[in-house]
Amino acid sequence: MSETSPLPAGGDRGTDRSPDGVNRSLVIERPGEHCLIQGELPVPGPGEVLVRVAAAGVCMSDREVYDGHRDAAYVSYPVIPGHEWSGTVEAVGEGVNPTLVGRKTVAEGFRACGVCARCRCGETSLCTGGYAETGFTEPGAFADWCTVPARLLHLLDDDADLRAAALLEPAAVIAAAVRAGRPAPGERIAVVGAGTLGLLAVQLLAACSPAELTVIDPRTERGEQARQFGATESLPPGAAEAAAQGRFDLVVETAGAPTTAASSCLLARRGGRVVLTGMFAPGATGIDPVHLSLSQLEIRSVFGASSSAWSDAVRAFGLGLLDPAPLITHEFPLERFDEAIALVGGSDPKTGKVLLRP
Repeated sequence: MSETSPLPAGGDRGTDRSPDGVNRSLVIERPGEHCLIQGELPVPGPGEVLVRVAAAGVCMSDREVYDGHRDAAYVSYPVIPGHEWSGTVEAVGEGVNPTLVGRKTVAEGFRACGVCARCRCGETSLCTGGYAETGFTEPGAFADWCTVPARLLHLLDDDADLRAAALLEPAAVIAAAVRAGRPAPGERIAVVGAGTLGLLAVQLLAACSPAELTVIDPRTERGEQARQFGATESLPPGAAEAAAQGRFDLVVETAGAPTTAASSCLLARRGGRVVLTGMFAPGATGIDPVHLSLSQLEIRSVFGASSSAWSDAVRAFGLGLLDPAPLITHEFPLERFDEAIALVGGSDPKTGKVLLRP
């Protein structure tokens, strides 16, 4: 592996991999400050597994953590980020089935309590037992190794592509949105935004046999990629505003831009459904309550993913209905985190998903 170039897509980790018994971790000490440290291998406690990380995605939430823009209730510094990841189980703690060793896996990020009313109803992403999430309040996967509760694992097929599997966390969010939106064959569906979430949404929604699947994004290149994934057309926001208002049975918003929650509601037909998955910043344009009332819209929001949505995403991945690999454009070793994080949230439309490969 070159010291001056990103890892080639699908390339080998090279010689930068830490030796057995040593764990390198990327730590954000405080906003704007990070370091790569070496320590001993984590030891899985009771109910936990030790995973050797294959790949970890860098997303806008990680950029928010690095910049100090994430709500203080949802991050604990110093922190090892990395909530989008895949790897292989290398060891198990007390009480964990030893046959998990050697299995390829991903894992849910939310450390849901499992006993509150919402968890018992299957809504683990709404756990009322307190917020805890891998990569934000618990050590994440920007490291050679990490430990996670075994109950959060979702096992993959033996031949699974672990590079692509690192994107199953955002895919699970989209699976949650699809569950909430209840798409039916023959419906007209719009996806607002063609970033990682939007392009994954296109793949899952295309499998539902819509009559129309329109992607709305200002970037021509992203619109072309969406059509390759099954979209029937792509429109810039201005054209959508002029020609597509009140047109769609279901609108899945993925951009989180200041105006997209409000504009998505205008795209839906009377009695239509809107699912908001983007993370909105304070000051975003509000939804017109008069339009909402008169149009009798059904609006749902998604934050994270329940266990059932994770199962949907992993199943779709295993069946080949979901292929995140084409979204990956850049791969870096841990030592070049600064370059990776600089790409995330940039304006280059050619930058897709950025991975760290420990």
